[in-house]
Amino acid sequence: MQFDDVLLGRRSVRGYKPDPVPKALIEEVLKLAMRSPSSMNTQPWNFTVISGEPLDLIRAGNTERNVAGVPHSREFRIGEAFAGQHRDRQVGVAKQLFAAMGIEREDKEKRMDWVLRGFRQFDAPVCVIITYDRVLADSDDTAFDCGAVTTALVNAAWSRGLGAVINSQGIMQSPVVREHAHIAEDQVIMKAVALGWPDDSFPANAVVSERRSVAEATSFLGFED
Repeated sequence: MQFDDVLLGRRSVRGYKPDPVPKALIEEVLKLAMRSPSSMNTQPWNFTVISGEPLDLIRAGNTERNVAGVPHSREFRIGEAFAGQHRDRQVGVAKQLFAAMGIEREDKEKRMDWVLRGFRQFDAPVCVIITYDRVLADSDDTAFDCGAVTTALVNAAWSRGLGAVINSQGIMQSPVVREHAHIAEDQVIMKAVALGWPDDSFPANAVVSERRSVAEATSFLGFED
């Protein structure tokens, strides 16, 4: 694909075919993603790529703990709940997704099932866990750099025909993830990315989130009109 086609065509994929993804293709995608810039070339990121039985164990553990009401144990900071225009955008895309899936506001069962899909990594055949070196935990540059490589990862995947969605729910129960993914204690678990072949029959995959315009997001200074 051309670069513009990747950026303009990519969307978050929340429904996947069960078909396996070749390890060599994932390595190719990661190699592209790791060309991302990082602060002073620190390259703080590490990836744990999970499929098969280990991923099934993580899905089951996440679901069991959340249904049982176990509080989250996310390792990367969350901050305050969204408010104002940021909350509006969050609600806006949720409305788009629920409308596509035919989930009514009053349908608690379907809404809960949708939430649990996130904890199950959206039933994707592959999950990529992004971690960073714990010695860098106090550096804001580290979070910025890991965000950059994660963005590059989902775009590189799209360029190869794969779908992906950046997912926080999948790592909310960090002891489950750490145990079954064998993540070392010198790593902080930051994000998960569900990865696989998009299921074009899954309604939510057709949703394209609304974007702010350049005029809304940008100020230009020192330019002649």
